[in-house]
Amino acid sequence: MSAPAFSETRRQAVHISMVAFAFGLRWLTWWQAALCALAALAFNALVLPRSGGQAIVRPVDAARGYPVGILMYPLAVLVLILAFPTRLDVAAAAWAVLAVGDGTATLAGRRWGRHALPWNPAKTYEGLASFVIAGGTAAVILAWWTAPAIMPRPSLLFILLAPAAAALAAGFAETVPMTLDDNVTTPAVAGAVLWLGGLMTAAAWATHRDAVGAHLIAAVLVNALAAGGGWAAGTVRASGMVTGWAIGVAVYASLGVPGWVLLFLTFATATLASKLGLKRKAILGIAEERGGRRGGGNAFANTGLAAVAAIAAVTTPYHDAAMLAFVAALTTGGSDTVASEIGKAWGGRTYLPTTLSQVRPGTPGAVSIEGSGAGIIGALVLASAGAWLGLVPAALVWPAVGGAIAGSVVESALAATLEAQGVVNNDVLNFINTATGAIVAIVFMRLM
Repeated sequence: MSAPAFSETRRQAVHISMVAFAFGLRWLTWWQAALCALAALAFNALVLPRSGGQAIVRPVDAARGYPVGILMYPLAVLVLILAFPTRLDVAAAAWAVLAVGDGTATLAGRRWGRHALPWNPAKTYEGLASFVIAGGTAAVILAWWTAPAIMPRPSLLFILLAPAAAALAAGFAETVPMTLDDNVTTPAVAGAVLWLGGLMTAAAWATHRDAVGAHLIAAVLVNALAAGGGWAAGTVRASGMVTGWAIGVAVYASLGVPGWVLLFLTFATATLASKLGLKRKAILGIAEERGGRRGGGNAFANTGLAAVAAIAAVTTPYHDAAMLAFVAALTTGGSDTVASEIGKAWGGRTYLPTTLSQVRPGTPGAVSIEGSGAGIIGALVLASAGAWLGLVPAALVWPAVGGAIAGSVVESALAATLEAQGVVNNDVLNFINTATGAIVAIVFMRLM
């Protein structure tokens, strides 16, 4: 008897239906839930491929004899449970986004998708809308269902808003063109947004609410002028203009003029660095596409985390850590661009950090002494600007610079491996870069 043929519809139906097990998180302890996820992982690895599971194994997985998709799903659920042992409502809501959002987007996109997204023609507006609506609804339901088991019980505001925001963020992340499995990116983004939502408190917001309100009108107008000016000057594309405006509004409203000035300095530094040495870059074939004009993906990858940190500074009790994360994220993103562009323009020999072998300039992950030195100087200048603007104490300049160096090392290593193999693109690496810089800076601050 021949094995059943692969069916994408059947695979997605199974993908979605597995969320039914998330309802059990209302009664299970975290370790019981983790054991169940481990059992599911073992079943998918050892039993399912041999018991009719071929119909839900993607052809690419069948060809390599390793069913990555059906293994990553239970592994993602296991990681969510281990990451949030005291907040299984967060794990349940992120699971819902993964199962219902991702699965529905694929089915809806195949059935009704007619309008391709400008940043990823393989995805459609119809699929994205289905992801956000279906995934958000399922996440809200599961957050509400598991809430009675959480102590203290989550607020109704969190139950209604955080899962919806998680679905929206994960939906857009799922449209980023990369080969990294959706079963990794979707729950990671959803879980991070839900985690941030769980940190927000009414008391923290009450402390900063009046200041945010006072900044809001200026934030909208100033960033409209800045974004429009950048588009007119040819430094950003239309998507970069819109994304930059939204990020600028979030930063200005949350942190006022000092935060916005550091954001602008970071953007100006990156733009100037990309314009340097254009002749040599063009000769070597490593000049940025579209003359270095920044798109929406680039804007979010380099400054999106800083905007999140700015919001966290006025909505959570962790104001000081969030402020350092803001400065460190911008310092890391800006200095990395300086290092890359100066290295391309005037760098000598370039090496891969993973093998120390000499490679051609422009090779993913390649570094040069000139570029690395310029990046460190850029980090010191931007972090010092953050202290001069009063965003962080002067003593925290060095943690921010240390975070920037760590982020650059991690990004170079990942670029030399994952980007070279097409697993992730440059925007994903830039986001990982800024996240690493912010995390390492906070760790250094805690150790001081």
